[in-house]
Amino acid sequence: MVEALRDARVVVTGAGGGIGAALARAFAAEGARVAVNDLDAGAARTVAAEIGAAVVPGDASGIVPAARTALGGRIDVFCANAGVGTGGGPEAEDAAWELAWDVNVMSHVRAARALLPEWLERGQGRFVSTVSAAGLLTMIGAATYSVTKHGALAFAEWLSLTYRHRGVKVHAVCPQGVRTRMLESTGPAGDLVLAPTAIEPEDVARAVLAGIEAEHFLILPHPEVADYYAARAADPEHWLGGMNKLQRGYEELQAQQARPAAGTAAGSPVPAAKEGDLA
Repeated sequence: MVEALRDARVVVTGAGGGIGAALARAFAAEGARVAVNDLDAGAARTVAAEIGAAVVPGDASGIVPAARTALGGRIDVFCANAGVGTGGGPEAEDAAWELAWDVNVMSHVRAARALLPEWLERGQGRFVSTVSAAGLLTMIGAATYSVTKHGALAFAEWLSLTYRHRGVKVHAVCPQGVRTRMLESTGPAGDLVLAPTAIEPEDVARAVLAGIEAEHFLILPHPEVADYYAARAADPEHWLGGMNKLQRGYEELQAQQARPAAGTAAGSPVPAAKEGDLA
């Protein structure tokens, strides 16, 4: 058992499936009182009924007051897990960039804004940010996702360095591929980069529990990401060369698989907007 979670009141956003649902189940199994959030109210209710949790459906950006009420007036742990994946580069429409920025970064900012007064007054609180390895590295074919995940990591780092001496714990969870619906819709990029080492959502949840118990800021469900991150920092030219080789392989796969993909034009949101599925 993770002592920090026993009887804790926990909110998990984007918990109707995938990593979020796995986190909700894991926290409940540790003895926490959980509030399940998702835009899909039906999916949220299904998960909540399974684990005996409260349900707080809707946009993750503004659920703190309702979640606090549902949990009896207090939130101890907030898992900013909801996220979207959008593809394309500079040619992606402004709407795709704005959606990625709003969900992947600003929803975290808004949650922290609502939580910090309570946490600082009590001298304790825990913010768990599902970032993705894309926040440490990048993701070919998805500038909007990569850029906003870098932003999510930067915000988590800032929260940690600013408030840790006042009792606020922060964790940044950075998986690569995870077997969820979003991974299935990433196309050639996902096939090339993510699918070969993809893990289950439950593997991510176990890594999060271990990271919380060890009080680690950076939680890496794929441990090899630490080596990639170090190589990127130590020799950026070599790392960029390797990533460009992947990019060329991606372009070759695109050419081989070229055929219209209804509803997934470059720059449009990936259909299943669940968190933690991209590198």
